[in-house]
Order: sequence, then C-alpha cells, then structure tokens
Amino acid sequence: MIQWCLEKMKQFRKIIFWLHLTAGVSAGIFIFMMCVTGALLSFQSNILEFAEREMRFVEVPAQNNQPLAVREIIANVIEGKPNAKPSNITFKNDSTSAATIALGREGQLFVNPYTGAITGEGAKGWRGFFRVVEDLHRWLAFSGDGRPIGKSINDASNFLFLFLAISGVYIWFPRRLAWQNFRSVLWFRSGLNGKARNFNWHNTIGFWSSLVLIILTLTAVVISYQWAGNLVYTLTGNEVPQQQTPQPTTPNQTVEQPFAVPENLDELWTKAENHTNWKTISLRFPVVRDTAVFTIDEGIYRNIFGRSTLTIDAKTAEIAKWEPYGEQNSGRRLRSWMRFTHTGETGGIVGKFIGFLACIGGAFLVWTGLSLAWRRFRGWQAKSQSEVATDDI
Repeated sequence: MIQWCLEKMKQFRKIIFWLHLTAGVSAGIFIFMMCVTGALLSFQSNILEFAEREMRFVEVPAQNNQPLAVREIIANVIEGKPNAKPSNITFKNDSTSAATIALGREGQLFVNPYTGAITGEGAKGWRGFFRVVEDLHRWLAFSGDGRPIGKSINDASNFLFLFLAISGVYIWFPRRLAWQNFRSVLWFRSGLNGKARNFNWHNTIGFWSSLVLIILTLTAVVISYQWAGNLVYTLTGNEVPQQQTPQPTTPNQTVEQPFAVPENLDELWTKAENHTNWKTISLRFPVVRDTAVFTIDEGIYRNIFGRSTLTIDAKTAEIAKWEPYGEQNSGRRLRSWMRFTHTGETGGIVGKFIGFLACIGGAFLVWTGLSLAWRRFRGWQAKSQSEVATDDI
C-alpha cells in the first residue's frame, strides 16, 4: 500500500512538473514583461512626489490667508488653460498643500489655493515614462481596440503565473525530509555554471519570493477577472454588487459637451467639508444627473487607502448618501486591501521594496526557467538524434 501511494505521488509530481514547465514556456515572455514593469512601477508615487515637491507645496500668505472658493480656483485654471477639462479636484487638509486638478490622461495641475495660480503641471517626463510602463504592464502597450486583447493576454499570463508560483513550491519541496536536501535549495551556491547555476538560482529565488509572488498574482487575478472579484464577496458572506450596464448612446450624445461646473459648487463643497473630519477631499467631474460624488479620506482607518463616499444632490445641496469606509461590508473592504496590496502600497515603503524584489525575482525565475527548459529540449533533441543514428547503423 505504501509503495502504491509513493508511486502515485511520484506520478502526480511528474504531472505537476510538466504542467509547470508548459505554463512557464507558454507565458514566460509576458510574465517577464509584467515583472520588469511591475518593478519599475514599485516606487512610482515616491518618485513623482520627489520630482514634484516644489509644485505640491505653497507658502501661506501672511495676510488674506483664506483659500479662494473652489469655483473661483477652477475658473482661474480654465482662464489660464482654456482647453483644460478637469476630471477631479482634490484638496488636502494642510494649509501648505497645493490643490490638485486632474485632467484625465492629459495630466494634472497643481494650483495655489490662495491665489489660483498654477504652480506646476507635474513632472511630465516622469509621468509620461510611467504611463508607457503602466500601459505595457496592463495592456502590452496596445491602444484603442487592441487594449482588450492585450489585457486578455496579460490576465491569462498572470493566472498562469499564479499556478507557477504555487506549483513551484510543491516541486521545490525535497522528496526526502533531510536538512542537506533543503540546504542545497535554500541559498545561492558559488562555483556553479550553466545548468547547475540556473537550477540553483531558480530554486533559491523561487523559495524566497514564492509567498510574495502568490500574493501579487492572486490579487491581480481578483482585479482582472469579474468572477474572481465576485468570489471575494461570496467567500466573505456578502451579496455580489450589481454591475452597472453602460447606457446606450445616441448620435447626439457623441458630441463632446463643454466643461461646466455646478453654479452652487461652493455650497456643495462646504457641505462636504462640514459633514465629517477629513484628511483629503475630492470631487469627480462632470457632475452627472445632478449628483455630486465626493471621495473623502478621513485618515482614521488602518487601511491608509480607505475612502468614504459622500453623494450630494447638486440641485438641493442635500446629502443623498453617506458611505463611510468603516461601514462597508467585508467583501468591499477586502477588495480595497487587495487593490493596494498588489502594488505594495499597503506596506508603505517596506511593502514597495518587498514587492520590487519579488518582481525582480520573478524576472530571474523566467530567465532561469526558460534556460532550463531550453537545455532540456536540446538534451531531448540530441538523444532522439542519437537513437535515430543508432537505428540506422
């Protein structure tokens, strides 16, 4: 019986190995690109904050130190940038911070809240670089109608990467539980070359990065696939939220409308500011169907990216809905954690550094794995040719 079980386990291990090898060869190049771009994106926010440090802060005037009305700030921006179409405006509850006006994919502006003057348009070089890297990470740099194709390829490759990370741990685990067997695959060994070196690197890097890679790829699956996101709600015992279906458009709706803000924007903003204590507050544009949706960071949650939502009727300036982050169901909050765990941001600078190292490790796993697969193929090819030559004699 024991012998039968050992034989079955050996067969199962062999199946997992060949599935592991096939998945790695099939998706290797795409996984490599995701790892490299993921590493480049690890410190994106830190680099941008440093590059834009002079634009993000302002001096508080000695006199007239009250900020301008929000509507006046936007009007000054539109006057200085007639073609600007703000998609979001954000204020920090810090007297020295500039207001931030997002312009969609066109960039963003930093504005002095006391004078309405534009202090900067962001680090365009760095932002352009990270936009290209992110497009490659998410869509293989495809654009337009090609984006869904690039996304599908990357999503499938990430799913295979998750399988590779899990199956790799199983394959890595020595068959015999002896310290000398573990020691040979726990750290780098000197004096190795070729196949032996690649095998050692593949095992060692795989061991030390496997847990982080499983977390990164698992959270990416939840972000990428609707069924995986719905599964989070189901597993936490919450109802899956209804998906909003896009409204059909008519030829008249395709005409681009001029940018406009509600006449009572200042009243709406004051209402939002006074509703709760806040660390940052932002409003999306345009205000659709007379509904102003504010996103508020109250700065009181363990999840530093936890945001509450305040919806105000733009006609009456009455609060229509208040959704504090702390009262969201566990499924929705877990989705929020997963979103920023994928980028390493939930762990601060330490989390980003760990994610960065794991991404570099993932790239090396692809390189060493493909090298080992190529050597295996060449060995199999040489063996086949040798057998053919022997048969011909």
